[in-house]
Amino acid sequence: MNMFATIIRQGLVVLEHELKQMDIGIQDGVITMIAPNIEASAKQEIDATGKYVFPGVVDSHVHFSDPGRAEWEGFVTGSQMMAAGGVTTFIDMPLNGIPSTVTAQYVHDKAQRGLTSSYVDFALWGGLVPGNIGELEGMAKAGVIGFKAFISPSGNEEFEHVDAETLLSGMQEIACLGKVLALHAESAEITTWLTKEKQARQQTTADDYAATRPVEAEVEAVERVLQYAAITGCPLHFVHISSAEAISAIQRAKEKGQDVTLETCPHYLLYSHEALVEKGAVAKCAPPLRTPQQVAALRQCLADGSIDFLASDHSPAPSTLKQGDNFFEMWGGISGGQYTLQAAIELALTLQLPMTEVARWTAQAPAERFGLLQKGKIAISYDADIVMVEMSSFTATQHNFFAKHKESLYMGHRFPCTISTTIVRGAVVYTNGQVHHVQSNWQRPRVPQFEF
Repeated sequence: MNMFATIIRQGLVVLEHELKQMDIGIQDGVITMIAPNIEASAKQEIDATGKYVFPGVVDSHVHFSDPGRAEWEGFVTGSQMMAAGGVTTFIDMPLNGIPSTVTAQYVHDKAQRGLTSSYVDFALWGGLVPGNIGELEGMAKAGVIGFKAFISPSGNEEFEHVDAETLLSGMQEIACLGKVLALHAESAEITTWLTKEKQARQQTTADDYAATRPVEAEVEAVERVLQYAAITGCPLHFVHISSAEAISAIQRAKEKGQDVTLETCPHYLLYSHEALVEKGAVAKCAPPLRTPQQVAALRQCLADGSIDFLASDHSPAPSTLKQGDNFFEMWGGISGGQYTLQAAIELALTLQLPMTEVARWTAQAPAERFGLLQKGKIAISYDADIVMVEMSSFTATQHNFFAKHKESLYMGHRFPCTISTTIVRGAVVYTNGQVHHVQSNWQRPRVPQFEF
């Protein structure tokens, strides 16, 4: 009788604190042995010689717009793209779909859609919006990993940003529920006033758009919400932080004992404002891409450990919404969820950091923060979520980009590495440019913490 369903042979395994050439034994979707040489047979053996073997990426920030706007990006194409990028678990945000995920019933409905469509595992965020504080407990019981709110307008009429009273009351309730609140932190007062000033003068270029969302707007919102959290005791997670100044404010709160984490996105570390000027709408996001000097400062924060982890903020839309000359009217959002791991490896090489840091940024830290306790590490009893990476160059093209819409800031970018194989709970879901759908029941997508 075979001891293992799968053995991955002789890869350079990225463990929590070191790299070692090891074999990995997998049974029933779980890692059951890690050893220099497993002397056993298996139904399937995978040769990883010469490849890095990483834990599967946990991308805590994606927008798949399903249901209601699946033509933007649905669970099917979105999860195929995740698989191609080495993402084995994603956490979908509550907005851009219709309806937004702001009730327990909508949580249940979205999870069911994902279970029938997703190629990889996933979890869901719930939303905090005006008028739904009474729904938070039900959503928590339904299994959301936390809640998301916008302090400034989201750009989505189905998902309103919170006023101060809603934010304080929601934070108090979320703290009682033992959950985390994720914040899009830009000051509505600052960004709205600056936008009105620009539009009154018919100033609508890329430079004008960036000027309406300055670093000061991010810092003001971060500092304000940290004060609210000190009063309510609410755990916080700041999404897509784009400035070293905001990171410094968050670090000061950590030093005072506040329960707070932050993420940034690869696009803030690889690209600057010049990309928005040159490439247009595919590079529009909020907060906007920053100056080269600010990008350098953000990279230093990554190197010194001030950034907890990376997330893609994959936020696509049809190309028809990204046309024209008015940068305020174009739909914002970076389409790039396939490239988080490759970007992280590029940054580690550039900053001369070990590959264990890549595993921490992309897998271990987000899994631990959001309670996905079988995810994020290559270790005994953890899910066999594994990515094999070759250190050979990869250029992003429309042909090898698996998102529904092929327009992306990353097109033409040359990464120093290639994702060769992605494995979710022992099942191969991607190999060398091909996505594979797994049919067997135990290998169907897992929705962590959800029960049906």
